[in-house]
Amino acid sequence: MIDAHAHIEMFKRDAPLIIEESRRSLKAVVDSITEYRKFHVWKSWELLKEHFDFVKPTLGYAPNEARRGNWEKVKKVDAFILEHSDEIYAIGEIGLDFYYAKSEAERKAQREIFHHFLNLAVELDKPVVLHAREAEKEVFEAIQRAGVKAYFHSYSGDVLLAREIAENGHYIGINTGIAFIPEVREAAEKVELEGILVETDAPYMSPVKGERNKPWNVSFAIREVATLKGLSFEEVEQKTEENTVKFFGLKL
Repeated sequence: MIDAHAHIEMFKRDAPLIIEESRRSLKAVVDSITEYRKFHVWKSWELLKEHFDFVKPTLGYAPNEARRGNWEKVKKVDAFILEHSDEIYAIGEIGLDFYYAKSEAERKAQREIFHHFLNLAVELDKPVVLHAREAEKEVFEAIQRAGVKAYFHSYSGDVLLAREIAENGHYIGINTGIAFIPEVREAAEKVELEGILVETDAPYMSPVKGERNKPWNVSFAIREVATLKGLSFEEVEQKTEENTVKFFGLKL
């Protein structure tokens, strides 16, 4: 199994223990090292770098940070990505989140910073990990224009758009929120398995109320997808693993 999207750095001092436990059942965890609030990409990188044989890093700038329009920070993250471009598997997570960005000023800031990092992905010839909430269509149109391959992590948008995204060669992320988010269940049921990656978004989206999510809970998402599609756990595990390796170009 591979967890296609997690934030192990957010476990802070417990991160090494989480990684060690994850190794017992997973082949890899793709960690979206993202500039967000107090989680600076350079600090997160330092925390995780000795585990990069197992933790596969991406680098990005969260849309909920982007709505603040801090271009000084954007330049720092931009420089850090360029410094480590040969070590990362994608740019992300980046995107738009109009659930939190309510004002036109916040949305303008998000758009400008999203397009900045989307252009950087084109420059570096990297795929992108996307955070799109209440802006899925706009984000899809942007990546189509840019000509990049994309992973819509933790997708909870319109199911018809999800199918269109997958039919255009991109991937939909089905996370452990499948336990309680109807839109995730519908996407898992209606999108072909060839267009799906499975993830936890740990420490968020725990399938167990009151607990922090863990990367090994990706097995829960696999099991639920298998049930919805009438497939075996092993079939879903194998195909989503193949999809993840293919999208990120993982070296296991």
